[in-house]
Amino acid sequence: MAIAKNAAGTRGMRGVRWAALVARVMNPVMLWDHRRKGDTFQGKAVLYLTTVGAKTGQQRKNAVGYELDADGAWLVVASFGGAANNPGWYHNMAAHPEQVWIEVGGQRHRVHAEQLDGPRRDGAWKLITERRPTMAEYQVKTDRVLPVLRLTRV
Repeated sequence: MAIAKNAAGTRGMRGVRWAALVARVMNPVMLWDHRRKGDTFQGKAVLYLTTVGAKTGQQRKNAVGYELDADGAWLVVASFGGAANNPGWYHNMAAHPEQVWIEVGGQRHRVHAEQLDGPRRDGAWKLITERRPTMAEYQVKTDRVLPVLRLTRV
């Protein structure tokens, strides 16, 4: 269940350090707010992704937007808002791929994470960007290929 991490880019969203700091400090408040709004952010569904820290070994929870594929698997994008670097949860998932859980619809599931590439990524990316146009905007901001991950229940 290894994830071959995509390389960081050379350009991306401005203010990424500020955004990362705000996200770290505000994460509990943001999680509370998403739950209060019916597990959504800006009207789009989110799931709660739990990974184990690559360096700390501690569980980390992040709200992540998702779309369902035709088989009912959850598709997520490691966009980090179009930053040059991948988000922390992506590094954690690559370091500890056997320790990934999601909470969606009030239920917690252990999941298998698969990074998509080639035609499978292209198809998933098309589906995601049709439903979430901001993802396409994030890709334009950076020169790294935004990883698309397929999460299936274990």
